Amino acid sequence: MQDKPVRPLVSIGTPRRARLPIHRALRWLADGEDGRVPGVQVFVTQPAFQAINEHANSDLDNEVGGWLAGRWCRDVDTKAEFVVVEALLPAQQVRSGSTFLTFTHDSQVAMLAALEERYATKGIVGWCHTHPRMGLFLSGYDTWLHEHFFPYAWQVALVIDPHGHQGGFFIRNAKDELDARRYFGFYELLNRRGESIVDWHNLYAEKKAETKPEAPKPSVPLAAPTVESKPKAELKAESVKVAEEASEPKPEPARKPLVKTGDTQPVQVKRVVAAKQPESAPDGGGVLRKFEGPRPPAKVSLQKKSNNKPNHEGKPSEETKS
Repeated sequence: MQDKPVRPLVSIGTPRRARLPIHRALRWLADGEDGRVPGVQVFVTQPAFQAINEHANSDLDNEVGGWLAGRWCRDVDTKAEFVVVEALLPAQQVRSGSTFLTFTHDSQVAMLAALEERYATKGIVGWCHTHPRMGLFLSGYDTWLHEHFFPYAWQVALVIDPHGHQGGFFIRNAKDELDARRYFGFYELLNRRGESIVDWHNLYAEKKAETKPEAPKPSVPLAAPTVESKPKAELKAESVKVAEEASEPKPEPARKPLVKTGDTQPVQVKRVVAAKQPESAPDGGGVLRKFEGPRPPAKVSLQKKSNNKPNHEGKPSEETKS
């Protein structure tokens, strides 16, 4: 690394247009992360996480590391930048010890060849290395290496302690500042079953806020209890009462008295007071008579008039009297 001039491993380029895969990811948070906002969000696929863990546990006494291959993207809606770690390029020819790791020129050439051969469509989004039994931080040399070989704001550094089963990402903020003592968690891209494989003890899964459905507002006020709120015995009594009321005959409304006449047409009886008769009236003057309808026809006797025929009692009838 000291033999040739230091220069970034990749060109700046432009981010890919994509969408934040939040809907299929699980957020893993680190202690003390609340209130701090990273410059980019980091997403890690499960195959990449498995490869990183296997390489970190390959040597528990000395530091190991490599490059992180993936994609640098920008959300089409929010314009927020994020990186997706999809593979690990392990550094094989390095100088390392229990407290240091140096990428040699040969190791860099080998990783670039592997990137072109196996991951031609991907770029280098950062690097990783281990701190056996030392915890998570960036040393002075780590910070120098990160600023010179991975100088872009979207490139990240991952530190792993395999003995403590811990890990975290060191990410620049929006002002391109890097804190060497404070790290962030990441988003785990879940499989189709929605299962998680992250087992780092220093991270905890973010709890998604549960939204309670609002109770529907009644369109009309409930003036009486519903049928479901009444006991079965009360409902049965009400049904029997309704059936009895339906079976009882309803009284007919009162009708006015009717009088039948000879023409079989019912008419109502009307009482009319006749006007005062004059004194010369043959029926007697000064007498008020009530008119109760038409007068009945005069009776006609069917017996023949005879001057000589006596009646059945031997007396002449009144009609033959002179």
